[in-house]
Amino acid sequence: MARIPAYLHPAAAVLVLVSCDLCLVRANRPPSPVNVTVTQLKANSATVSWDVPEGDIIIGYAISQQRQDGRMQRFIREVNTTNRACVLWDLEEDADYIIQVQSIGLYSESQASKRVHFRTLKQSDRLPSNSSNQGDITMEGLDKERQLQTGEIVIIVTVLFMWAAVIALFCKQYDIIKDNDSNNNKEKTKPSSEHSTPERPVGGLLRSKKSPSVNIIEV
Repeated sequence: MARIPAYLHPAAAVLVLVSCDLCLVRANRPPSPVNVTVTQLKANSATVSWDVPEGDIIIGYAISQQRQDGRMQRFIREVNTTNRACVLWDLEEDADYIIQVQSIGLYSESQASKRVHFRTLKQSDRLPSNSSNQGDITMEGLDKERQLQTGEIVIIVTVLFMWAAVIALFCKQYDIIKDNDSNNNKEKTKPSSEHSTPERPVGGLLRSKKSPSVNIIEV
């Protein structure tokens, strides 16, 4: 603590102490967050992210959230964390908001960052139409969904083509087997008289034979 000269008035001594304390606080105050950006805008939520300059020990953050018309104000404070992003819940759809972020150090808090304005979407909106003043809205989630849908369509079409090829091959093999069976049945039903030898009449020779005659001579 700084030593106060004895000739100073008590009121002046208090001012000196206060000014010394303010100097110490400013010396230990971490720098303000930079690159404050609002992403993943929805009707009732949004994500705010920021960066912290290197070399300073940061143990938390504080976010000041306020509607632009001044009807609602919220203060979010989180310590013992290294997160550089926070999800804002329970927002009103199609409403304008202003946010500021502070870094929490070991001994004090930083000054508030620049004010960032954003507007929530309507329930009927699917794609974000507005962005914050210091960044564009990221579309990583939508890109991933589109990639998944495209991959699923390709897999389904490939499977359908494979099934069509298998069915066509099966029908072709079935027609070949059916033709072979019909040809075999035709060959089996041919008459066997073409290959058999004609039968000879029986008893013809016996009919042609004559019985021997007997001549009797009288004396």
